[in-house]
Amino acid sequence: MTESNQDFSKSSGEQRPARKKLGDLPISVLDLSQIVEGKTAADAFRDSLDLARHAEKWGYNRYWVAEHHNMPGVASSATSVVIGYLAAGTSTIRVGAGGIMLPNHAPLVIAEQFGTLESMYPGRIDLGLGRAPGSDRRTSLALRRDLNSGEDFPQLLEELRSYFDASKTSYHAPLRAVPGEGLDVPIWLLGSSDFSARLAAYQGLPFSFAGHFSPDYLDRALEVYRSTFRPSDILSEPYVMLGVSLIAADTQERAEFLSTTMQQQVVALTRGRPGKIQPPADLSSQLDPLELAAVRKRMESAIVGDRETVEQRLRALVERTQADELIVTSGIYDHGERLRSYEMLADVAALRGRETVS
Repeated sequence: MTESNQDFSKSSGEQRPARKKLGDLPISVLDLSQIVEGKTAADAFRDSLDLARHAEKWGYNRYWVAEHHNMPGVASSATSVVIGYLAAGTSTIRVGAGGIMLPNHAPLVIAEQFGTLESMYPGRIDLGLGRAPGSDRRTSLALRRDLNSGEDFPQLLEELRSYFDASKTSYHAPLRAVPGEGLDVPIWLLGSSDFSARLAAYQGLPFSFAGHFSPDYLDRALEVYRSTFRPSDILSEPYVMLGVSLIAADTQERAEFLSTTMQQQVVALTRGRPGKIQPPADLSSQLDPLELAAVRKRMESAIVGDRETVEQRLRALVERTQADELIVTSGIYDHGERLRSYEMLADVAALRGRETVS
């Protein structure tokens, strides 16, 4: 983070614009280090690093990776390790978790891991937290040793935050996070309903909503977060980052064809057989009515198209939600096509040369 960067978490005393527009918003990348058919996790990590370096060059604000488990097409299960790899291979872009599923872990371990990352890459690490298991029930049991559904998330969050707060610890404290204690690691709450929206508002924390897979709860979650927000020493006003699925290509037809990779992922999950990321294909005769409905529902919120379509739909989304930041995921099979999609988005949003926020 350079001295010229804005810090969204500190009140500057200035009024924000009455209505935010696409050209005003920072845009970030959400990546799952996808393992495509015919390749390995090692290939996925190399592609992620390459995308992160391009995203840094093109003006993206953050590069987040997500914790998922027992999914053959996702390589980011050891999320903290992947973050370190990406931060080491980039220079300025913020790198973080979108997110760590906190009930899967002891809070002390996460404090130590992210304290380590912040010590290695100061001013560049974000810690987004969710309460879902990031997988199926059997995997949840293997991770958590019980089948709790995250009801203790607020208590885990409080414990985690206490390890970073040097005012609550001392050399005589029984438990201390080293590294971690006294470090400023921005914490975000992630959610796909209004549970984390309420908790983020109560704690005065930034909130990232998973609009890319839970669009039905978007308006409710944002209304709850904004209407119940309590200013804190971290944020003086609400800050929303909205997750978006987006596929951009030179033509509408090409973008829609590329999107069939994401559609196949939906079908695989519907069938209970997740696999590696598949190349695009004609699915018109392969889906039963239930699967077709699931695909259509998932694709309703995805932005898929050529430059004009992407720009129009993004502008409409920002106008409607008044999000403070967007975080975009692009489930495209071919790495070159995925790079092209993010480059087109950077041009549409005029990201190059803009200052980033922390």
